[in-house]
Amino acid sequence: MTDRISGITRALVTLSVFFVCATVGAALALFTGWPVAILSGIVGFIAIQQVVSAFARRRDKRALAKEMTLLRKGHLEFETALHETRMRLGELDGLIEERTSASNRKIVSELQVLESLMREFAQKISRTAAAIPAAPVREQRGPASAYLNTLGEKNVLLETIRSSLEENRVDLYLQPIVSLPQRKLRYYEALSRLRAQDGQVIMPAQYIEVAGAAGLMSIVDNLLLFRCVQIVRRLTQKSRDIGIFCNISGETLADAEFFPQFVEYMQNNRDLAGQIIFEFNQQAVLKAGVEGEKNLTALATMGFALSMDHVESLAIDFLRLKAIGFRHIKVRSHTLTRGMNASGSPVAAEDFKKLLTRHGLNLIAERVEDEKTVIQLLDYAVDYAQGYLFGEPRAVREESVKPVNALESAPVIPFRKAG
Repeated sequence: MTDRISGITRALVTLSVFFVCATVGAALALFTGWPVAILSGIVGFIAIQQVVSAFARRRDKRALAKEMTLLRKGHLEFETALHETRMRLGELDGLIEERTSASNRKIVSELQVLESLMREFAQKISRTAAAIPAAPVREQRGPASAYLNTLGEKNVLLETIRSSLEENRVDLYLQPIVSLPQRKLRYYEALSRLRAQDGQVIMPAQYIEVAGAAGLMSIVDNLLLFRCVQIVRRLTQKSRDIGIFCNISGETLADAEFFPQFVEYMQNNRDLAGQIIFEFNQQAVLKAGVEGEKNLTALATMGFALSMDHVESLAIDFLRLKAIGFRHIKVRSHTLTRGMNASGSPVAAEDFKKLLTRHGLNLIAERVEDEKTVIQLLDYAVDYAQGYLFGEPRAVREESVKPVNALESAPVIPFRKAG
């Protein structure tokens, strides 16, 4: 558009010069005659055209110089942007290398833990096998009796536990913990189940007694912890707002040989401190002693929150719990609604939540099975709840792993492999 206007302007200027020269030539013709007038007009017309062309060339030269300046500036900006891009790519390569190195270190750490685990497992099985007499023991009573009596004797159950651990038939289940009254998912509790060779699921209440006596609970806890770390890393790729309660047995807490390795392993994974909560039952905490409390405090110092479950007595030193590092306490819904006096609570159910809040503890009501209980818990200002009403424990399976026939009916939480 600008070139078109310049062309029109140039034509108008030329036409104007022509008329001026014609007028001047006509005037000269009156005094000098027509030949001289025509020659003078031509010379004048050419001279003026040269002047106009000179001005036009000067203007075009300035425009060209301006365009060259803009091109140089654009080229400089492009080179600057290219240099910055190369620097950022270099930083990104360094970051990727650093993260890859950190990931490799974690993998090496996990492999070392597994190697140590298997070595410890073999040693404990050898010692246990030599120590257990061949004669059958008395009939079992309690949670393990139903399964144990079907096996016939303690040695058979121990052999089932050993083979389940050796062949990696340890399954991870997750049960949701929700906030009230919104019922929004806030946490999962990780639970372990052993699987016999025929596919039958062995519940914790069935194997803990025998495995604990044989010194194998640290192996079970170690496998559970190892899988919790893997699951948390996958969960945090989508959201860091969901944490996992990981159960640790009292036998593991008192295991002077294993627990330092456990603390060292978590030191290498302390970036997950906001997502993993370690859970111990009340009896394990009460029997922890000085060394056990030091172990608990070591975990809390790294940033990991602690939780207490299987609470039978509410006559608790809450200040001591807070000082050790506990941040959560789980109480059965039946205790909150009908058993506060029997459990030795210092306050009524309506004031129990306030008591815990003053000591920096969160209250989680567990074993919630019906809506009537939820209404009562809301009256007591309970913030979190867990139970079959909100979701039963669900087996965790990777999509690439074929489900076991005995567990095909169990709902599955799929987790895709990272990358």
